[in-house]
Amino acid sequence: MKSSFIKILVFIGIISVVVYACKQKSGDAGQATETVIEGTATVYVDETVQPIIEDQVSVFESQYKAKINLVNKSESEVVNALLADKARIAILSRKLTTEEENHFKQKKITPKITHFASDAIVLVTNSTSQDTLVDLQEVINLLQEKESKIKGLVFENPNSSTVSYMNNLAGVKKGQKKNIYSLNSHKEVLEYVAKNPGTIGVIGLNLLVQPFEDTAQYMDNITVMSVRNVKSQPNNTLYYKPNQFNLGEGLYPLKRPIYMLNYQGTAGLGMGFASFVAGEIGQRIILKSGLLPVRIPSMELNVRKEIINNK
Repeated sequence: MKSSFIKILVFIGIISVVVYACKQKSGDAGQATETVIEGTATVYVDETVQPIIEDQVSVFESQYKAKINLVNKSESEVVNALLADKARIAILSRKLTTEEENHFKQKKITPKITHFASDAIVLVTNSTSQDTLVDLQEVINLLQEKESKIKGLVFENPNSSTVSYMNNLAGVKKGQKKNIYSLNSHKEVLEYVAKNPGTIGVIGLNLLVQPFEDTAQYMDNITVMSVRNVKSQPNNTLYYKPNQFNLGEGLYPLKRPIYMLNYQGTAGLGMGFASFVAGEIGQRIILKSGLLPVRIPSMELNVRKEIINNK
């Protein structure tokens, strides 16, 4: 009886080893279980912050056995992908609305939301323009179809996050408005402004501080405008550029957050990537890019007892 029991235990042990070996073999074939630092994940990205996310992914993949596939789309397309269950991880300049969030509440999925940087909406004009200052109230007036000193605004895409941000700021609904124009890409906006003095383009800061090769040619022909902050300082007559200091101090009025929205519902690669971009290395990458990190990375100072003279 005892001998039979031992044989059964041995048999079970052999079966367990075989099953484990098969799983390992399956994993070697590219079907390994996803963890916070290993596996493959797809991330939908608001195309206005594409450059900084590509930088983050490049460094993250160099440190871990992970592959992140980026899908760069307009804000509306990214949100639609989430609601259609085509995407589980997204990077946007806003959180989902209460109505949009209900889609996941019904599935009992609690999101992991990580605010890891701040970007800005930037107003650009032709470099030959003598007027490089713009009053935000005049922009709002134009969006509200009131009398304005601004002749027109050119956006990159009717579904872009820049459009939704400015509409929300002005308290107006999405739709065609007088003297408001939408092209097909940020490249077309920069090209149009570079060739047409007197026009004002609306674009994300990240696309200016980290321009693509096909847009770099227009940079010498455009100027970033300074904006008067009527949002929080209505009586202030000062104008502010969209740089890291002014964003950090809350002086530039068109500042916006960048979030990673994780609707995986499990501790997958999305959670690991979020921890990375919000961590020391990820925040250094953001600081170097010209955007504003959520927390300023620490700096180590080496104090030397002697001065080294290389002469």
